[in-house]
Amino acid sequence: MIRFISQRLLAVLPTLLLSAVAVFAIIRLIPGDPAALMLGDQADPASLADLRHLLGLDLSLPTQFMRWVERALHGDLGVSIRTGEPVLPLVLDRFWVSARIVFIAVAVAAAIAIPAGMVAAWHQNGKLDIAVVSTATVLLSVPSFWLGLMLLYVFGLKLGMLPVVGYVSFSENARAALLYILLPLATLILHEVGILIRMARASTLDLLRLDYITNARAKGLSEAAILRRHVLRNSFGPTWTLIGLMLGNLLGGIAVVETVFTIPGLGRLLVDSIFGRDYPVIQGCLLFIAFVYVLINLVVDLLYPLFDPRVAEQ
Repeated sequence: MIRFISQRLLAVLPTLLLSAVAVFAIIRLIPGDPAALMLGDQADPASLADLRHLLGLDLSLPTQFMRWVERALHGDLGVSIRTGEPVLPLVLDRFWVSARIVFIAVAVAAAIAIPAGMVAAWHQNGKLDIAVVSTATVLLSVPSFWLGLMLLYVFGLKLGMLPVVGYVSFSENARAALLYILLPLATLILHEVGILIRMARASTLDLLRLDYITNARAKGLSEAAILRRHVLRNSFGPTWTLIGLMLGNLLGGIAVVETVFTIPGLGRLLVDSIFGRDYPVIQGCLLFIAFVYVLINLVVDLLYPLFDPRVAEQ
């Protein structure tokens, strides 16, 4: 167990370093001079030189990278070119908006999909299995932005039950905030349910073919007891790994849903910064997303022994 934890912790540092290098390289590979893009075509050479010096673009690439990493380690991700705000507080503020939606959506999706996938596997090739798999396939095939637009059209425009676009903070009005995030939550939940059902069903089918399940039946255990005691925990391991990947992917890829519902989250901030050529914010967002992704996967790995006793023995 100690060896397993040590290996996972040691793997974090090189992963974060490679992520930082990738983010730095991606920003530098964007065509054009950042200073010229920020100031426009009419900028004079003196202004360009001043801005390049301010951004550190007149230094060598290794020096720029080391200065950026050093500042990042001290919590300084730079200052937004458009608003003049420090990047880290801006990113954190937008992150909590996205994180609240993503974590609730994944938790609800898992609570629905895991039992559904297990029950479908238990009735393999039956009517219930076909219905569950068909539903999951349809949900998985529908693009999230189209699903969001359809929910907006039905529940927002046609029925008038929920706000169409906008966002209200929970600190301002909890009830209004809940109403505004219901449709984004529903969009993410429906999409992720399809993925989790398929994984839960596949994991359960693999377990049901093992000898110890046959042995449990031979001992006279009821089907419900076998499902609860032997199948649930052991089949949850692969699904738990997928949940970790989904959390990381959604925190970085929720921009489409946030754009559809005009939610001021991290993904929307990244998209707006790309259009506005706000390089410090783009760089800060990408680095923060990479950090969160690595952190979530580290937590998933450290909790994995709870679902797979064989890992705990390492």
